Amino acid sequence: MKLTIRDIAKMAGVSPATVSKIMNNYDGISIRTKEKVMNIIESTGYQPTFSAKSLATKKSNLIGLIYAGKINVELNHPFFNEVINSFKKTVGYMGYDILIFSNEKFNKEREDDYLPRARHFHVDGCLIIAGEEIESAIYDLDQSEIPCVGVDIPLTGPMSSYVATDNRKVSANVIEHLYLNSVRDIAYISGTKDSPISKVRTEGFFSAMNQFGIPINEDWIQYGDFHEQSGYEAMKRILAKKPYPKAVYAASDMMALGAMNAIKEHGLRLPEDIALVGCDDIEACRYSDPKLTTVKQDKEKLGKLAAYMLIDLINGNTEPKSVLVDPELMIRESCGVKKRTQLR
Repeated sequence: MKLTIRDIAKMAGVSPATVSKIMNNYDGISIRTKEKVMNIIESTGYQPTFSAKSLATKKSNLIGLIYAGKINVELNHPFFNEVINSFKKTVGYMGYDILIFSNEKFNKEREDDYLPRARHFHVDGCLIIAGEEIESAIYDLDQSEIPCVGVDIPLTGPMSSYVATDNRKVSANVIEHLYLNSVRDIAYISGTKDSPISKVRTEGFFSAMNQFGIPINEDWIQYGDFHEQSGYEAMKRILAKKPYPKAVYAASDMMALGAMNAIKEHGLRLPEDIALVGCDDIEACRYSDPKLTTVKQDKEKLGKLAAYMLIDLINGNTEPKSVLVDPELMIRESCGVKKRTQLR
């Protein structure tokens, strides 16, 4: 017969909650009681069940994973996949499992179901990924009592934090690098207009262009949706009439790879005719032809930070906060210019 936590408690003459606290290394238990309980556990070979731990600690050890926004980035998105892998490993070491919430609704009019589902499954916290804007479903969860951490989506709730790359610096680093290498005719392919990431990167682009006195050609400012096909179509619009830009900065590597295909189809050479810079440093950048210059986001660090920030919120060890991670410019063949000392 398999022992339960109540059996151990009865043998030790204590409550099941006390046994659970001892197993989870809680303070406030006498050394004598701890030793008595641990000796019984060791001698009987007792292994606590998940439900017993959950009942006694009031925690499920489950973290909800939500892909927010109208554009479903899916599990195989090259940027977020690396962030999630880092997050998963980190919370796994801390004893947590991940429950993925589907955003495919049977009833399309239901837009407020994340919070009820999070409460139904008793998740200890939620990780919210991406998104163009904070939809009502995300807003309700963000403003609830459930700890949440957003990656690349700003959260403002009483139990919410967020972590992101410093996206103003992302754009500033690209424009500064091109400026230092005498490139002035610069086009820009943004993500969706209502995306928080796009807004900040676009602000950074315009700010840096103005800082260095580089004229902005409105025909060279185009919008995509962070995916390859949209980058291809945006680049085709830029190339619809002359003059052509000398460089193109795309706000994601996927859009940059699409733009690369459009430039080649137009009979132009990279980087001799048009230099190209992306953003994210996904794996495909190293294998494109030419290899893509990009701005690296530290995806492993973003995942780890999100994990520790969420666990701290769950355990009540911190106040909500926002953390920005510095980007790094990765010079490869598509830019056609060498890295120089940046301005200080």
